[in-house]
This record gives sequence, C-alpha cells and structure tokens, in this order.
Amino acid sequence: MNPTTMEEAAALVKYVESLFMPWNVDALVAGFMEDCTVRFGTLPEFRGRAALRTFFETRRAKQRDYHLSKRLRSLVGDTMTNVWEGTWRDAETGVAMKGFGVEVWVLRDGLVAVWEAAFNTAPADAAGDVARMLG
Repeated sequence: MNPTTMEEAAALVKYVESLFMPWNVDALVAGFMEDCTVRFGTLPEFRGRAALRTFFETRRAKQRDYHLSKRLRSLVGDTMTNVWEGTWRDAETGVAMKGFGVEVWVLRDGLVAVWEAAFNTAPADAAGDVARMLG
C-alpha cells in the first residue's frame, strides 16, 4: 500500500536510506515493481528489476564507504519527492566524493513504479563552480 500521510512517506524514505548503509541490493530491488522505469541523471532510461540490480551492483562496487541522508519533500497522491546528500570514496581512484540529488518516486501498490533522479557529484574538496559543473 502506498503511504497516505507525510509521516508514512517520511518513514519510507528513511527505510530506503537505511538500505544503502551498508548496501542491501536485494531489499532495494524488492522495493520496485518488476516493470519499473528508471531515469537516473544522464543515464539512458532503463526498465525492470534485472537492469536495476545491475545499476545498484555497479554503484556498490564504485561507491565505497557510502553515507547517505535522504529527506522527504512532498507526497501528492501516488508521487513522492525527496532530496539526498551523500559521501563516498571512489573505489578506483580513492578520491573522496560528494553528491546531491532530487528524486521523484511514482508508487504503485507500495512499490516504486517510476524513479526519476537528478544526480550531481564532485570531489568532496571541490568548491562549487558553475562552469566546472557544466563541464
């Protein structure tokens, strides 16, 4: 069942947050519909739990010592939004990283049917710079 109050939605966001520390890929994937649609940052759209599992496994391998904080922003009908901040160490380079993002979850039967996410990252010690952010 989808959350119907801000309190229920906030509890769901905190539960999902907990699944990243440490990574619980099985539980993360189980929170999505079998036919889910994912639009994440600049990645091409992908669909289904198999592709989602690959996505999470790839992130788990790349993002060492991942620490995440998610905050609910809205709940309207079957749609929730949250913002997140995270830190991790890049597994290949050892560089400390930081990120910030916004997510939209469209729920069906208590599971995520559509996940849309803006995902911004940079080295943790990098100062904010619009030109650098834009490449």
